[in-house]
Amino acid sequence: MISSLRGRVLTAAGSSVVIEVGGVGFHVNTTPALALASREGHELAVHTTLVVREDSLTLFGFASRAELDVFDLLIGVTGVGPKSALGVLSALSPEQVALAVQHDDDAVFRKVSGIGPKTAKLITVSLAGKLVATAPPAASTVVTGGVAESVLTALTGLGWSERVAAEAVEETIGAASDTEAASVPTLLRLTLSRLGPAQHSGRSR
Repeated sequence: MISSLRGRVLTAAGSSVVIEVGGVGFHVNTTPALALASREGHELAVHTTLVVREDSLTLFGFASRAELDVFDLLIGVTGVGPKSALGVLSALSPEQVALAVQHDDDAVFRKVSGIGPKTAKLITVSLAGKLVATAPPAASTVVTGGVAESVLTALTGLGWSERVAAEAVEETIGAASDTEAASVPTLLRLTLSRLGPAQHSGRSR
């Protein structure tokens, strides 16, 4: 079992990256946010799981252990395949998934492509008691807080310290519109622009 990878990014696009480790390029399926944050030629570390099917071996990778744990739980739910589980984590942070399960709120899962009402309900029922959510944030910050958490996770996974990444995310949210702050890919792109390639390069070597 391949539980983690650390190496140079060869390519990054859409929802996958290719990481070179020991001269071998590993194709890793991941969230669009992490793929967007990855830079070719820079080092990337991911937590991974290998999904084995009769006709395929597919590697999935995440910036945090929490994302990987939620992914493993999701693919254990009847009707939820790896693609759908990845879709959930592309739209929701692990904390948001835990909160939805805790409050039996299947509506958030129905918004994910490929997940219907029956499967969404099965997720909340099957994962009940398996995820622990912290106290929910104020209503006005639920969306932004979840997006910020996902962006922060991606940045720390790419090598920035949590303090530097958190400050950059906070400053970016302050300067962004409500629409920009509610989108993980957009907020991540804006935060990366604020941090600058020179800082990233310095932390990746």
